[in-house]
Amino acid sequence: MKVTVLVGGVGGARFLQGLQALLGSDGDITAVVNVGDDVWMHGLRICPDLDTCMYTLGGGIDTDRGWGRIAETWHARDELAAYGADPDWFGLGDRDIANHLIRSRMLRTGYPLSAVTEALCNRWKPGVRLIPVTDDRSETHVVVTDPADPSGDSKRAIHFQEWWVRYRAQLPTHSFANIGAEQASPAPGVLDAIADSDAVVLAPSNPVVSIGAILAVPGIRSALRTTAARVVGLSPVIDGRPLRGMADECLSVIGVETSAEAIGRHYGARSDTGILDGWMIHSTDEATIPGVEVVSAPLLMTDTDATAEMAAAALRSVGLNL
Repeated sequence: MKVTVLVGGVGGARFLQGLQALLGSDGDITAVVNVGDDVWMHGLRICPDLDTCMYTLGGGIDTDRGWGRIAETWHARDELAAYGADPDWFGLGDRDIANHLIRSRMLRTGYPLSAVTEALCNRWKPGVRLIPVTDDRSETHVVVTDPADPSGDSKRAIHFQEWWVRYRAQLPTHSFANIGAEQASPAPGVLDAIADSDAVVLAPSNPVVSIGAILAVPGIRSALRTTAARVVGLSPVIDGRPLRGMADECLSVIGVETSAEAIGRHYGARSDTGILDGWMIHSTDEATIPGVEVVSAPLLMTDTDATAEMAAAALRSVGLNL
């Protein structure tokens, strides 16, 4: 069974774990991963969502935090702070830095990100094919009221990581911009994976800065609209609250209510101008989305077994026999 999943960070990685447990050796899973969070810091290229998926599936994730390496130490971070090196609000762990060093060296040598990711996965063996949505720059930036302007009259754009990590999404925020996306192309294998799948799944990831950033790359939306596979999405909110992170802050910026129905309508039906055939919501939620089959099931990823049941319900909803 071939399944392609569009994923962001922690929630997407945990969903992949459940899907992998469900399909086992019979599964052929490709994860198309968001790169909007990617950033250069201290001369290193950091790819948070790719790394979270790789570490989670490869057994190296810190499960308490949901990101970064297990048994991490922070000596390099502390030394950088002692030098007064900016940015001082983003913590790089010592084990994690080794991964960023390898990636950055390969990128500077001329390898594309997709090839670098494949090389890194040779160590971690995630059991899932991880592909960045694009090898090109396609970074999420956020237009905010400038925190350095006491009058509050000025706006400026900051990288998503600064907005998310440094300011915890608590600045007056006006819009998101996918810098470079218009000139980007899908990475090798992405369009083929979508076209050749038995099902395409939108993981319960942030609809704006994870799934939305993937859809911003030209060719992805049209591939979802034309694939012979059925496309099903899983709601990232339960009872009006995000499963994880600050999706509600992102949704409010684009004028979408934090509800399963509103997010499903935001994606829209393939029979109209959207991308969904099916939409899975939590068993306590309700939603009506024209042209989309709405199915309810428990969506709490409390453990791998529960997540596997989620994945099974999603695939059954689009007609796959498990």
